[in-house]
Amino acid sequence: MHRNRTISLFAAGLSLIMAVGEPAVGAPARPGGLALTIARGNPGALPLEAGRGDSGGAWRSALQTAALGKRRTTRPFSMIGVTWTDPRASMGGLIQVRTRAVGSGRWSVWRSLEADGGGPGARGATDPLWVGDSDAVESRVVGARKPLPIGVRVDLIDPGADAPRTESAAGESRAESAADRSRGELAAGESRGESVAGDSGGELVVGESRGESVAGESGGELVVGESRGDWAAGESGGELAVGQSRGAVAAGLARGGSAVGPAEGAASVVVGGLGGVASGVGGARTAAVVGGGGAARGAGWGVAGRGSVPLPARPVPRMVTRAGWGANEAMVRDAPEYTGPVEVFFVHHTATGNGYRCAQSASIVRGIQAYQVRSRGWDDIGYNFLVDKCGTVFEGRGGGVGRAVLGAHTLGFNADASAIAVIGSFESRGVSRTVRTAIAAVAAYKLGAYGNVPNGRVVLTSGGSDRFSRGRKVLFSRISGHRDAGRTACPGDALYRQLPQIRAIAGAGPSDLHFERVFGAQKHGALLFSKGLIKPLWDVRTPSALINRFEVWVDGVLRLAAPGGHRTAALRLAPGGHTVTVRALHLSGRSATSTVKVVSDANAPAFSEAPDVVLRTGSLNGTVPIRLNWSAQDVNGLATVGLVRPTAVNLGTTGHGRNGTVAPAVPTTFMVRAVDRAGNAVNASVTRTPMVVSELAAERSGTWRALRNQAYLGGTALGGTAAGASASWTFTGRSAALAVGRGAQSGQVRIWVDGADQGIVDLRSAATRYRQAVWARSWSTSASHSVRVEVVTPGVVLDGLVYLK
Repeated sequence: MHRNRTISLFAAGLSLIMAVGEPAVGAPARPGGLALTIARGNPGALPLEAGRGDSGGAWRSALQTAALGKRRTTRPFSMIGVTWTDPRASMGGLIQVRTRAVGSGRWSVWRSLEADGGGPGARGATDPLWVGDSDAVESRVVGARKPLPIGVRVDLIDPGADAPRTESAAGESRAESAADRSRGELAAGESRGESVAGDSGGELVVGESRGESVAGESGGELVVGESRGDWAAGESGGELAVGQSRGAVAAGLARGGSAVGPAEGAASVVVGGLGGVASGVGGARTAAVVGGGGAARGAGWGVAGRGSVPLPARPVPRMVTRAGWGANEAMVRDAPEYTGPVEVFFVHHTATGNGYRCAQSASIVRGIQAYQVRSRGWDDIGYNFLVDKCGTVFEGRGGGVGRAVLGAHTLGFNADASAIAVIGSFESRGVSRTVRTAIAAVAAYKLGAYGNVPNGRVVLTSGGSDRFSRGRKVLFSRISGHRDAGRTACPGDALYRQLPQIRAIAGAGPSDLHFERVFGAQKHGALLFSKGLIKPLWDVRTPSALINRFEVWVDGVLRLAAPGGHRTAALRLAPGGHTVTVRALHLSGRSATSTVKVVSDANAPAFSEAPDVVLRTGSLNGTVPIRLNWSAQDVNGLATVGLVRPTAVNLGTTGHGRNGTVAPAVPTTFMVRAVDRAGNAVNASVTRTPMVVSELAAERSGTWRALRNQAYLGGTALGGTAAGASASWTFTGRSAALAVGRGAQSGQVRIWVDGADQGIVDLRSAATRYRQAVWARSWSTSASHSVRVEVVTPGVVLDGLVYLK
């Protein structure tokens, strides 16, 4: 943490090694040495009380103290530090230690401890160093030019083994941003069903179901599941946990704290502060968590049109709670204190070394708490948050994640501030993008809750430090390194150089917000057309952990709001044209929008002229030529018009007729489907049967000659060789066509329909053609009609009559 770190390197070769005797718990020191003791009553060196592990079992974090000196065998420990009585005193040399690993018996290389100043009422100290499971220690001071401070001792911390955890579990994220998945960054998850919650072993377990929501109460805690498409809320005197289902918004009011979702791995749920509004989603990696007191201010974008749409609470970056990492609450000396709005966010490193596995992170946090409370005399762990090299965030000092808890992290500037410490040492090597994103998410959450832009600046008044005297006004970046406030190298040169990147991530607006697709709508030109129910799918490049929420606005009115892990929502539009806007709100307070135009049309197209089939001229060689007619319209435009039966044919949206052929004497149904741009469809059909009547069935007058040729219909025809000869048919139908044979010597005929003269038809043709329909007539309804043919000039080959019934 480096509240006031100073490292002094003196000439090589000068070293002070204070020898100690063999360890003897409760026994007097041997002559010529100082005994190793297990402190049990001294307020400055007390053993940790038994705490509860994640599974409810007990673990014991023991503190051993020893004098600086030669190699000593000890009880097992994993963290080591050196403290002294006067926090204003300095060591005047470089403290080095080496330890022996449990099991292998191998000794580590000499490692230096970084000296750290203290504050009023605290001991001077180095930063603690994580050494892993060890059972022996050797220590020395190199380059000392003055006597060691009074009360110097070596503190050995055993944070206790990690017991198997009963973790909170939730549904897997189904709507995570594609950008998040590709980069492996933090992303809020989304449950696809309803939340089901229960109590197991004192831990909150949240699952997923596809049925109804289940709410239960156990141990004074209210657990609320939310059903799809609805809004669930509840109030409890204890703690409130809310499950969030897809396409819905959850919120609740808690008088105690608030928590949502599980954490990954060694994780539990985070408990928020008093008055917290709880809301969130189950995560794909870790828990979504919310606290109270520091709720986000409402955005000013279109407030007048917001109406009564419930807004999800600002999401807390997913993290491991104090219960999750096994905080010893019995060790905490006083109740948490609270300060004003968070104006600055300090970044530290713990200087505990990087030689740890992320599975050991919870143990390291426990060890830091033990060291800062038992060894340094503080009330609780000093940092508000910690994050390991894998990007897992841990709740630090108690009092409520969502509240402005007064920490002990940055001398002179703890008020109106919050801080995170990266577990490890980062003098020469920086942190990964995942860790930078995690830091940025916590910083944006804390600063943005009070309307402070994370990449801005602020002037603060010093409370008194080794760098800025009490009352001095100091200009800080909203996200600053510890060294900006004190004479320290914290958070390490490499990490300090990364702070501009962290500020940029935390203070940026949502990047590349866009609609991926609008389900339930089809695009035509610049517009989308829908039947009314749409489900927009959007995406954003910004990691979900940095998104406050998404809002969907229709014509300037807020219609729904969804947590930052969601990427889709369903809503119904009234008939007419609309502007649909998705708005992404960053934890920093900045926002971005993306808009589409949607026309809502629930009405199907209409046929102003129903489909009809009529006869037309053409060849009768095995089929009958027909024409299909129709006329369809839609107020917002047609997308397609097509023939469905007897075969599928795209008829186009501008045509009103299509030629075709059908088999004679076979009933044929023609079905036409018209679809508008919104996808509404209407079908209409007509059934017709073409009948062929032989010329021999006609009533004849005058001179006709029988003709036989397989090229004629039925193999026969009538030849009209004298003017005035006539033939007539009577039928019931709605369309008729005259069948003849044509050639170069063909004559002419006059046609009467129902006694009315229809004019003369010339049958001449350059090429000989048999079975030809040369004239056609149609009626709007089916009725009895007569057709009479009279030879005008000889040379007529009459082959029959075709009609539709």
